[in-house]
Amino acid sequence: MLKSIRMRRPRVVLAAALVIVSLVLGWRWLAGSARAAGEAAAAPQPIPVETATAGRADVPVYLEGLGTVQAFYTVTVTSRVDGQVQKLGFVEGEAVKPGDLIAQIDPRSFQAALDLAIATKAKDSAQLAGARSDLERFQTLAPQNLTSTQVLQEQQALVAQLAAQVKGDQANIENARTQLGYTTITAPIQGITGIRRVDPGNIVHATDTTGIVVLTQVQPIACIFTLPEDALPALAGALSAGPVTVTALSRDDKTDLDRGTVALIDNQIDQTTGTIRVKATFPNPHHTLWPGEFVNARVLVQTERKALTIPTAALERGPDGMFAYVVKPDSTVEARPLQVGGTNGALTVVSGAIHDGERVVTSNQYRLQPGVRVNGVAPAPAPVAEVARD
Repeated sequence: MLKSIRMRRPRVVLAAALVIVSLVLGWRWLAGSARAAGEAAAAPQPIPVETATAGRADVPVYLEGLGTVQAFYTVTVTSRVDGQVQKLGFVEGEAVKPGDLIAQIDPRSFQAALDLAIATKAKDSAQLAGARSDLERFQTLAPQNLTSTQVLQEQQALVAQLAAQVKGDQANIENARTQLGYTTITAPIQGITGIRRVDPGNIVHATDTTGIVVLTQVQPIACIFTLPEDALPALAGALSAGPVTVTALSRDDKTDLDRGTVALIDNQIDQTTGTIRVKATFPNPHHTLWPGEFVNARVLVQTERKALTIPTAALERGPDGMFAYVVKPDSTVEARPLQVGGTNGALTVVSGAIHDGERVVTSNQYRLQPGVRVNGVAPAPAPVAEVARD
């Protein structure tokens, strides 16, 4: 029995040693796996960003301002004489041209005044003819002392008086004819009629200020908009080189309403707002612009040819000025200081520590700092291509 116990002891020791070795190897493996997992978790993950490539393009440079559309001409049609409106010759909201009938005032009293003036002139003309005949007879008799000098002079004065009276009668005729003409009210300009303010049958007066109807000329049409006073040198320089194109956009900047040209720059700057008023004219062939409408005016002041550009979304402002994050070959980013030139909204002309073909970050800049690793994804190229064609 003692011999049997001695024979089993080495086997137990060997089995225990094997168990201990297995435990040690397992612990080391688990520790290595945990350390590897910890190191993997501690390593920073690349930040997902969108990138774009700096490149050269023809960039149109715009100035933008808020404007109000105004009629090219506005006329409040009123009566110049007192009388009853017999009829209206227009349809509200329709176009009229110069000479079209707007309203007809009762002309009978004015026709009578004209007839009276004509009759008065005829009577005075007859008296003048008789006075001249007597004057010729007195002038013939005077050398023979058959009439006195006083009678001759009185007859000469009478002829002069009647001649002046005939001239006055002619002036009365012209005035009466003019007053009669005022009873027919016609359109002075080409335009669109508004809502009528007087109905047929009403009495109108020359002193009325409300008028019969308002005409507005909308082809062409005008737009008054404001720009910062700092934009004055660029706009003035563009005007000195030739006509300056203006695009009228809807308030959401999505629809081009019409294209025209700058007509003039106002002769003074508004000191309270630091802005300058600019007037532009548009052909408005489809009536897309209407008086009183608010629009965004975009003025093309120049086009920079083959300029180095980056998307405007890539620009950031720091304590030392403008900069952009540039993606290096090892996928880390660095901040590059830039000088900013003109912009058309989507693209901005830049110069400085950036080169043609380098990638810039256009999103998630708030999560970046120099040296951070990024995972760049190029955005859809369609919008940039559209801008480059402008």
